[in-house]
Amino acid sequence: MKSYIKATLSAATLAFLAPGAHADYPVAVHGSVQGDFVFPETDHEIGAGPYDHKLLFNTYADVNLASRYVDAGLRAEFMKWPLPGYEDDFAGWGLSNFYVKGKYKGFELTGGDFYEQFGSGFILRTYEERALGIDNAIRGGRLNITAVKGLRLTALGGVQRTYWDWSKHSQIYGANAEIYMQDYMPALSDRNATWMIGGSYVLKHERDEDILVPGTSYRLNLPKAVNAFDVRSSFNKGAWNVLAEFAWKGQDPSFDNDYTYGTGTAYLLSGSFSKKGMSAMLQAKRSYNMSFRSQRTRDGIAAFINNMPAFTYTHTYSLPALYPYATQNAPGEWAYQGSFSYLFPRKSALGGRYGTKVTLNASYVSSLSHKAAPEGLNGSIYGTDGARPVNNFFAMGDCNYYDINLQVEKRFSGPLTMTFMYMNQLFNNYVGKIVETDEKYIRTNIIVADAKYRINRKFTLRGELQYLFTKQDQKDWAYGLVEFSWAPYLMFSVSDMWNCGDTGTHYYMFGVTGNYRNNRLGLSYGRTRAGFDCSGGLCRPVPAMHGFKINYTYNF
Repeated sequence: MKSYIKATLSAATLAFLAPGAHADYPVAVHGSVQGDFVFPETDHEIGAGPYDHKLLFNTYADVNLASRYVDAGLRAEFMKWPLPGYEDDFAGWGLSNFYVKGKYKGFELTGGDFYEQFGSGFILRTYEERALGIDNAIRGGRLNITAVKGLRLTALGGVQRTYWDWSKHSQIYGANAEIYMQDYMPALSDRNATWMIGGSYVLKHERDEDILVPGTSYRLNLPKAVNAFDVRSSFNKGAWNVLAEFAWKGQDPSFDNDYTYGTGTAYLLSGSFSKKGMSAMLQAKRSYNMSFRSQRTRDGIAAFINNMPAFTYTHTYSLPALYPYATQNAPGEWAYQGSFSYLFPRKSALGGRYGTKVTLNASYVSSLSHKAAPEGLNGSIYGTDGARPVNNFFAMGDCNYYDINLQVEKRFSGPLTMTFMYMNQLFNNYVGKIVETDEKYIRTNIIVADAKYRINRKFTLRGELQYLFTKQDQKDWAYGLVEFSWAPYLMFSVSDMWNCGDTGTHYYMFGVTGNYRNNRLGLSYGRTRAGFDCSGGLCRPVPAMHGFKINYTYNF
């Protein structure tokens, strides 16, 4: 038998052929190894420690195989003593993820662990976010069908991962359909327009539990089946895009809603416009009682079947991110977000020699205006319908959060580029509850200056100066950073976050990062302020830490 052998090695993929395989159908193997290690030190000034172990770590190893008809993969994780701030249940080790996928002429069948999202994720979104310690994959089966032109179908079922537990007392089933009307209406294609209509269904089947009304011996009659539906439509033509979506969830008493029996709803309307030199976006969302978990007694960031985006701007600078907002699933919220960006062209009055980009972002989130919750047994709201919104659909309650920020990006010369930002922010700590203060509102004004100077093609120097003004919490903060990079191999940085308004505490950090071929190694030493890591509307508390960190990643 003649053997055909083909081998190529790139930054992330190793491709080869098995004996007898055809050269047009290679098998690709790729994966990664990631390790995050901390040698913590007790620091009483910032409230770090003491620690039970001298080394804390999160480590992952993935390997995936891809071919024309079959894909497969697995992941091993080892975090016997995880990084500070991760829940106790996060600790463990073993084979956490595996799958086999068959593909043939528009049919795709997956068995094992997989991630899925229906629409905007209002009734189903499973994903991995290692920085937050989230991995809510479904272990079971999934069928995707794209064999019919203009139609995509998905059906799935299984159990959900919650840390090192695959929920044995609940199952998740779902189906999704999307129709792309431009494939059936030539007039749309002729006008370069697309129109999608979609619908989804999710069923959670969860076993009964002994949940008693506080102070009584009365046991709640919990629904074993919770249904959720989602319908949506999006239209795109040229620079314009519009999306409308509605979701409904049946009675789902849980820890999040104080075991009440109200149904849940979510509405979304989003519009955007984009063309060369200008873009705009406006979104509105109204949600009520949309916490949806595979385990009703869970709290924190675990066991979510769905995801409700926060509709607030994701800040990449340190001080604007000190007071992040997390979506309030129960009882609910109104959320608005808008942005406008314009590039003043070169050689114009405001554009100058190189042009000037100006971006305005704004977010506003409020609670819903509610009727008082009915009083149940022994003065508890357990077993009631809970606090229902008033009849006025648009009625809003207290402000939960807002920020408005203006950014200006300007190149002053060939090597020098600068970004300036001003932000005004309000955070309702009675809702967010992320700092220890009796004050309801924390109001901040923040200024940022970011300068990047490109010395030559390989060497770049970058610096940041930030200042946060507030009369609440720990008062004013200042932040400075200097970063020197030698592309693509090394980057050195030193930074300090200083609480100059109250405690006088410095949170200094020294770091170096190296890249060589498929390897990335980061070393840092210093202090980290207690706060929250947030992504997609979910936030994980992060304790203060002082110590030496090692981050290593290898891709193949």
